[in-house]
Amino acid sequence: MASASTTASPPAAQDRPAPAAGRSGLGLLVLLAATFMTALDVFIVNVAIPALQGDLRAGTAAVQWVVAGFGLAVATGLVTAGRLGDIFGRRRMFSLGLALFTATSAACGFAPTPGTLVAARVLQGLSAALMGPQVLAILQTGYTGRAQARAFGMYGMTMGVGAVFGQLIGGLLIRADLLGLGWRACFLINLPIGLAALALAPRALGESRAPRRPRLDPVGVALSTASVVALVLPLIQGRALGWPVWTWMCLAGSAALGTAFVAHQRRRGAAGGDPVLDTRLFRLRGFSLGALAQLVFWAGQGSFFLVLALYLQAGRGLDALASGTVFLSIGAGYLLTSTAAHTIAARLGSRTVPAGALLMAAGLGLLWAAVQTSGTTGTLWELTPGLFVDGVGMGMVIAPLTHSALGDVPAELVGSASGLVATIQQISGALGIALIGIVFYGAAGDGAGRGYPHALGLGLAFLTALELSLAVLTAVTAARAGRAAR
Repeated sequence: MASASTTASPPAAQDRPAPAAGRSGLGLLVLLAATFMTALDVFIVNVAIPALQGDLRAGTAAVQWVVAGFGLAVATGLVTAGRLGDIFGRRRMFSLGLALFTATSAACGFAPTPGTLVAARVLQGLSAALMGPQVLAILQTGYTGRAQARAFGMYGMTMGVGAVFGQLIGGLLIRADLLGLGWRACFLINLPIGLAALALAPRALGESRAPRRPRLDPVGVALSTASVVALVLPLIQGRALGWPVWTWMCLAGSAALGTAFVAHQRRRGAAGGDPVLDTRLFRLRGFSLGALAQLVFWAGQGSFFLVLALYLQAGRGLDALASGTVFLSIGAGYLLTSTAAHTIAARLGSRTVPAGALLMAAGLGLLWAAVQTSGTTGTLWELTPGLFVDGVGMGMVIAPLTHSALGDVPAELVGSASGLVATIQQISGALGIALIGIVFYGAAGDGAGRGYPHALGLGLAFLTALELSLAVLTAVTAARAGRAAR
């Protein structure tokens, strides 16, 4: 089989979203609104849990699934969703996902029982999975040059804002108790955003799909879904349950199912069929290394927010709103660089991500020193420098890292590549949380004395190692790309 780079053909002109003035700006706003809602919903629910648990009289298992059900549904649907966009049109699938996400957000906000809320969260996760790959694919195919770099920069900024400020926004909503809604406002905030974006989408976004309309592979969909469920489910639930036998059986089964999935995709591609995940992607060095870098980065991000929130709330006794306020230090640094990410990337080029990763490692080092000095009694201001520097580095990494992973992907593989990148982000987040959970909770013990500061120190050491690995990986990748260009 010829390589993807030599067989790909440019998409038909009528299938590309027109990046005309005004239209492209409005379209980007619609895409970013959906991205913000998805990122926000990952983090805002953590603040709502105590209130919804008391209001709905939800047990521990139900509360766990309010969080886990969303993440699991997102992870399982992304690869298939990317292919659906290739087949039926990315604007169409994006709009369908946006409509369903808005509707399921309403279902979450008005849920009368724990079971109803869990079911709505799972459906909300599937809706988010349907939107995610379409956003990346439209950014990659609908914008070029500086406009594309700027669009990916705005995408990265929006993801970070939703993640960094999610807990603060949730705390403010619950404290304000708008119309007596309490925790329900954390879900219902999506309604005005979603409805406005849905109304604008038909005229703001042009339609795009793969140049040659592929067919859906039901066997590939089944194997992909089963392998991801078998991997992500034990990562999400394993630590809290003490890693029972079934979690290890699932992990082993995931490896077997993943192997069967890849073999099936190769056979289908060799026979001239349309695989869900085109294995030609892995012949593209830039994509393969970019995907690995995504794995390393997002394994650190999800786990960092977790251990910091646990330290602030369980170790320092802060409530959700006060804890969310501390995250403003990260947010300030993040906004400083993410709003100018395309300008920074234009000046530093391939050194942008390694430099950002080194800054993140430095910020974590400063934070470690502050925590070890202050323990549980110092002022929170001592944490500010480290958090700010970490945010500065984060703002330099997210958008360029995503852009580089998709940079040399041909048009016919964009949907498949976008779904895989988004899936890697979800799986690596669950993996990072599972790994750091073992370190953090083992060191924290009962939380007495210096339990939490010691646990956070070990967690920060783990995260620093990840950031240094990311810096080395991306620097080596950039050096190889430079030699190849010469």
